[in-house]
Amino acid sequence: MLTRIDHIGIACHDLDTTVEFYRATYGFEVFHTEVNEEQGVREAMLKINETSDGGASYLQLLEPTREDSAVGKWLAKNGEGVHHIAFGTADVDADAADIRGKGVRVLYDEPRRGSMGSRITFLHPKDCHGVLTELVTSAAVESPEH
Repeated sequence: MLTRIDHIGIACHDLDTTVEFYRATYGFEVFHTEVNEEQGVREAMLKINETSDGGASYLQLLEPTREDSAVGKWLAKNGEGVHHIAFGTADVDADAADIRGKGVRVLYDEPRRGSMGSRITFLHPKDCHGVLTELVTSAAVESPEH
C-alpha cells in the first residue's frame, strides 16, 4: 500500500546552484548527498518534513553525471524541472507486482538500489497519465549522510 509522497525529483543542470536556490528561497537544507553511478546522477535530498509512517518527504535534486543517463537525456529534451514523483511503500516488490497486474508497465523486473539505501522501481509515464512515477521502500534506518 502506498503510504506517502516520498519525494519529488527535480532535474537540474547545476546541483550546487539549485541547492543554493532552495536553501536561500525556502530554507530547505541538504539532508543527504550521493552519486549514483548506475543511474548516472549526482543528487541532493532536501528534507521537507517527517511523516506518520516513520519516513519523510523530500525534494530530490538530480544533476546528470553523463549525457547518456536517463536524467541527462530528459534534461536535453525538456530542460530543468519536475522529473518524477515518488510514492513511499513498505513493500516495493508487492506494490509493483500489484500495479503491474493492473496493466501498468513496471520498468525494472527487480527493484534497484536508490537514494539512501532505498529499494526503487519506476512505472512507465505513458501508463501514468504522463507522469514518471517511482515506488520507494526506504532503508530501515534513515540518517544524515553527506
